[in-house]
Amino acid sequence: MRTVLVTGPGGAGRTTVAAATALAAARSGRRTLLISSDAVPGFPAGTAPTEVTDGLHHARIDSGEHFRSELVALQDRASGALDLLGAGRLDGEELTELPGSAQLALLHTLRRAAEGDWSKDGYDVLVVDLPPLADALALLALPGQLRRYLRRLLPQERQAARALRPMLAQLAGVPMPAQWLYEAAARKDAELAAVEALIEDSSSTVRLVAEPGPAAEDTLGAARTGLALHGLRVDTLVANRILPRHSCDPWFAALAAQQEKSLDRWHQVWAPGTPLTEVPHLGRDPQGLDDLALLGEACAPDDRTPGRAGDPSWTEDTRSEGGDGVLVWCLPLPGAVKEELRLVRRGDELLLTVGAFHRILRLESALRRCTVSGAALTDGVLRVRFAPDPALWPRTR
Repeated sequence: MRTVLVTGPGGAGRTTVAAATALAAARSGRRTLLISSDAVPGFPAGTAPTEVTDGLHHARIDSGEHFRSELVALQDRASGALDLLGAGRLDGEELTELPGSAQLALLHTLRRAAEGDWSKDGYDVLVVDLPPLADALALLALPGQLRRYLRRLLPQERQAARALRPMLAQLAGVPMPAQWLYEAAARKDAELAAVEALIEDSSSTVRLVAEPGPAAEDTLGAARTGLALHGLRVDTLVANRILPRHSCDPWFAALAAQQEKSLDRWHQVWAPGTPLTEVPHLGRDPQGLDDLALLGEACAPDDRTPGRAGDPSWTEDTRSEGGDGVLVWCLPLPGAVKEELRLVRRGDELLLTVGAFHRILRLESALRRCTVSGAALTDGVLRVRFAPDPALWPRTR
């Protein structure tokens, strides 16, 4: 399944471009599902996929309903512990969603799409209208982060000691974690793994939508580094709402010239690895399928393999350097600044911070038996040198 994750600076028209992308895919003969949190004019607003036109279905996320149903279900599973504490139950009608519930609802919807819950035959193309760019990057990194927290807080190997829990509870004087808690953690881990696999699949790409201008340049510049750090591949940068060039009106001509200047800089920064597509301004807010069809020709998703050399992407390259046994681990970070880079080795992981972006990367088995001997950021590539630890590497006679 081809997955297109659409995001961009707030107010750039990403929902419209996502809808136009989905419509173009459907009209090319591919079964397409569009997932969005915002309303799309002319599209049904049901939480289950509803047909929009031939080959195109739309599902809108209801984060409030998802929050209420999840919390009520959690209360039912934890009824024993709640009764022991004398806690009062909360009814669904009195629950108000908390910050973060929208992100969890979107992850839940992506999991259902990834596992084919809604279609017996599945979909050929999945188009996801994500939140604005900064929030979208945090959201796409969330499955991996949550899985790491679950493994640390409720490690699977602890379940082997469940026969000892009654005795441990007597000795400690407090009830031990119930089996349902471990089962719930395993279930959530499997759900998050499905979403993580969808995001990291080779056929999944990010589509950036921005309106040319100074504000968008700053946002895209920072996001370019964050996308590379999290291993997210960009298939297209969509320059939206492009004004007609060579207008006789001085006011329009000045705005068009400003857009032209931004487009020139975008071509220099993003090309040739990432195509730049221009979508014209319709002179009005797009309404209905006819307007989306006008935009769709420029937004149609292709089937090429993303992540080519030069694209904002990340790779792990361990190779011998100079024959001295030193291993070099390489991570492309276009746009990164040395002063904003922080690297910490902790056990089998690298804790990497670049500006506002943070990621924890698990090292390959060979590198876990090495010590960090140096690091450098050169030409947009972070190179970390690893020297084999004699205490951990087998000795040769």
